[in-house]
Amino acid sequence: MAFFSGTFSVLIQIIAVVFGLGLLVFLHELGHFLTAKYYGVRILKFALGFGPEIYGWTKGETRYSVCLFPLGGLVEMAGEYSEANKDNKEQPVPKEGDFLYLKWYKKAIIAFMGPFTNYVLAVILFWFVFSIWGVQTVSTEAVIGNMLDTSCAKQAGLMLNDKIVSINGVNINNWNELTSTLKDKAKQQTEITILRNGNEMKFSLVMDENPTTGGGMLGIQPKITTEKTSVFKALYLGFDTAVYQSTFTLAYLWDKLVTWEKPEIAGPIGVIQVMAKSANSGFGNYFRLLAVISVALGLFNLLPIPLVDGGMIVLYFVEGIIRKTISMKVIQVYNTIGLSLILLIFIFATYSDLIRLGIGKLFK
Repeated sequence: MAFFSGTFSVLIQIIAVVFGLGLLVFLHELGHFLTAKYYGVRILKFALGFGPEIYGWTKGETRYSVCLFPLGGLVEMAGEYSEANKDNKEQPVPKEGDFLYLKWYKKAIIAFMGPFTNYVLAVILFWFVFSIWGVQTVSTEAVIGNMLDTSCAKQAGLMLNDKIVSINGVNINNWNELTSTLKDKAKQQTEITILRNGNEMKFSLVMDENPTTGGGMLGIQPKITTEKTSVFKALYLGFDTAVYQSTFTLAYLWDKLVTWEKPEIAGPIGVIQVMAKSANSGFGNYFRLLAVISVALGLFNLLPIPLVDGGMIVLYFVEGIIRKTISMKVIQVYNTIGLSLILLIFIFATYSDLIRLGIGKLFK
């Protein structure tokens, strides 16, 4: 029976990952697809996933495919990547129904609608979660709400609801001060004073090391409270949360760029791992996580990186400014640069995932 329960749990996790990733990618590509159709562009292929096709059908001029790996998608539009004529080296003139035949702003809108659809999905999911399960609020107090069983805090004797008041004699007033104070204390002997049931207690421990950033960590999380809300307020909060997630992420990345510190980001392995775990923690947590990932997907695709939607939008705006269609040769070079950047991000994010799993230590 225990084996069946474990097998069933794994099955649920697999279904949750495939469904979640498939939904996010499908709606992203659907945003491109429907907008392109609206502007009269001929769609040659609409694919969910990448790799070998496991199921597909053709309707009209479009081949619809479901591919083996649900980590991507494709909308192939007629004339989107017209190649130069090999004989005269001239770029063929786009014709009606081709993507490149469109005005620059229509191409920009088609590119924008993929990420925008992810934001719409995120707001709907946040709205749904907040309406059914309530709104979670993370406490700013330096109070332990949860901790890892293997953490130094747990092993030293700290308990849930303990309030951390000082570290090495430095007063701690909130959670931000707590995390910033721990940054440079990895693997160091640290004195912590906590308040428990009105009494101060002192603990001495060796700080854990964050496997991704290299900073110190206690292995604890702040308290989280849940509060019921109305359907209308939940809709506003859904929009507000999507905006907050975006601005917070951009501020975080900018701060890491300015200070030249290694950002803590998750790659495909990390996303799949967290999504699988959330499947066993209830529908509320699962849909909340889907909303967060949908925001991240939409935001990443809006960044001005060549090859992704944001980078292409920049290119189309340049077309509008110079009033001239950019040649395919320039676009190919532009996309090659973007592909290189994306591969570097992918490698770094995957390595960070492996470090968190303890596998990356083998390569240090």
